[in-house]
Amino acid sequence: MTHIVHRNLREAPPIAASGRGIWLRDASGHEVIDGSGGAAVACLGHGHPHVVAAMKNQIDRLCYAHTALFTAESAERLADMLVGHAPGGLTHAYFVSSGSEGMEAALKIARQWALEAGQPQRTKFIARRQSYHGNTLGALAAGGNAMRRAPYAPILSDAFSHVSPCYAYRDRRDDESDADYVARLAAELEAEFQRLGPQNVIAFCAETVVGATLGCATALPGYFPAMKAVCERHGALLILDEVMSGMGRTGTLHAWEQEGITPDIQVIAKGLGGGYQPIGGILVHGRVIEALSKGSGTFKHGHTYQAHPVACAAALAVQEVIRDEKLLDNTKAMGALLEQGLVERLGNHAHVGDIRGRGLFWAVELVKDRASKAVYDPALAMNERVKKEAFKRGLACYPMGGTIDGKHGDHIILAPPYVCTAEEIGMIVERFGDAVEAAIASA
Repeated sequence: MTHIVHRNLREAPPIAASGRGIWLRDASGHEVIDGSGGAAVACLGHGHPHVVAAMKNQIDRLCYAHTALFTAESAERLADMLVGHAPGGLTHAYFVSSGSEGMEAALKIARQWALEAGQPQRTKFIARRQSYHGNTLGALAAGGNAMRRAPYAPILSDAFSHVSPCYAYRDRRDDESDADYVARLAAELEAEFQRLGPQNVIAFCAETVVGATLGCATALPGYFPAMKAVCERHGALLILDEVMSGMGRTGTLHAWEQEGITPDIQVIAKGLGGGYQPIGGILVHGRVIEALSKGSGTFKHGHTYQAHPVACAAALAVQEVIRDEKLLDNTKAMGALLEQGLVERLGNHAHVGDIRGRGLFWAVELVKDRASKAVYDPALAMNERVKKEAFKRGLACYPMGGTIDGKHGDHIILAPPYVCTAEEIGMIVERFGDAVEAAIASA
């Protein structure tokens, strides 16, 4: 009997006993490839000696000091690495313990920016449907996934409204070019600003590459410049959530580097610490910090464990490995192999509608009928069937239902560690393809 509140109260998961490289082993001895890095977290795999050594060294020197009294060397060095060169004007970092906490911090610092800038009437945020920004109440309110919001809807803030995502596979009309579709989405965002009153909007929030709830959906060329132009026209901020897609996952350290824009606030987590310690954070543009510095001089927000010395030491070591082992290059190369393998194995499959992603961040959207894009009955839980079949074959992947509207649609994410090899990519594709076939046959 377990006394843990597991995700599924009717079924206890196997006990993870050990991990090395991209492999995990449970207590029974069953080995699986960590083909999704958990939830796109374990970017270096498991047991990297440099990270383990850095954590041990930090623990030997200092485990904890409250940030009301002290800063920590590991936190200062991590911030220097991430924003010391002010990428895109991002000059400051704030470290917390998760992506959800990071999103809460982003929303709060954006609101405080409005106050400190003498615009207290700005109280509204615009986000997108089928987004996920975290599971704390503020972050959940920002998110636009109906399934995740539903149980808590009566207690979620009404400060958030939602527009369409950039989901070309299903939402671009047959008579629209990419440019036409982007223009329509920009017009929709402009209309929402006008409905709320442009002077009342604090920020537009979006995942640079949509993760869990839409399955690695990348934006069409020109989409983010068009969205940022709307924000700038009305003096609002752009908040980019890169909890899943950032810190190297898409082949560049920041996913926004491939979009031709810079956010005012960026949320990071998962690949920041690679799962070695819980850590998330925000990177903040200098103009936001300047408003706070010239105003109250404080950020009116705090956490007991913010900038935790051991967590920051682990994250610093992870980022050093990514830099020193040139893993962004490997992510691009292995990502291209993963895309090629998935397309060759499943690209013409009758029950695969779309294969999409970037870097080592890919999703396969399953359909009942390829031609019509009709979906499976949600009761079949096709995404879970694939997950179970994959696990039997020694592959862990990340399934999700409700791709289209929170209820209908199935996709599965693959996000292997940046250290994976061509041979391992081949094993992932083979095992995943077999799992898809078996799941469909069982339906």
